[in-house]
Amino acid sequence: MKSIYAIGMIAAIVGATVAVAEPLKTEYPKPMFVGTPVPIKLPNMEPPRQPKPWEFDLPAGCKNLAEKKTVTGSDSSPLLGSLDLITDGDKSAEEGSYVEIAGGKQWVQIDLGKTSEIYALLVWHYHLQQRAYKGVVVQISDDKDFIKDVKTVFNNDVDNAVGQGVGKDFAYIETNYGKLIDAKGTKGRYIRLWSNGNTANGMNHYIEVEAWGK
Repeated sequence: MKSIYAIGMIAAIVGATVAVAEPLKTEYPKPMFVGTPVPIKLPNMEPPRQPKPWEFDLPAGCKNLAEKKTVTGSDSSPLLGSLDLITDGDKSAEEGSYVEIAGGKQWVQIDLGKTSEIYALLVWHYHLQQRAYKGVVVQISDDKDFIKDVKTVFNNDVDNAVGQGVGKDFAYIETNYGKLIDAKGTKGRYIRLWSNGNTANGMNHYIEVEAWGK
């Protein structure tokens, strides 16, 4: 009898575990590549990936916590657009849908409003032209100044150009599907994203950032 009870309990636990997983579902913008692709050479380039929707499971109840949230940045006067475009839900690559900030190492920061568990980040820098962004570092913290308790969830900065440590993640080609980053349930209120120009020019761009969690 005890064995039957134990088996039943295990089955219930397994069933509950399966039930709490659900696929990440978001709306992707249409592809808008223009011009002739230029060969991109970086020392840590990701192997070619067929552009397609990301397959990623989330715990039940997750949503995009970044939607309409406040965005600040190291460049408070963007060259094009405004920082609030980063969380407005518009993922198009058309002019008016993205923000262009100064060249060199720069960051933007999203305030989620309260400490949250973050499981996945989707980042769109720019997908009107084939390019890769340099020194991409993504961090999460409860400290708005990112001085203490900083957790890095992505870093492809191979030469520590932005000063957040040497990263081992791959640089990647921007597409309309953006970049999915596994945040592994990291807790924090603030998300800071660094970049250091791109392979087409020295500027930094953002179209949209989604933070899936609860």
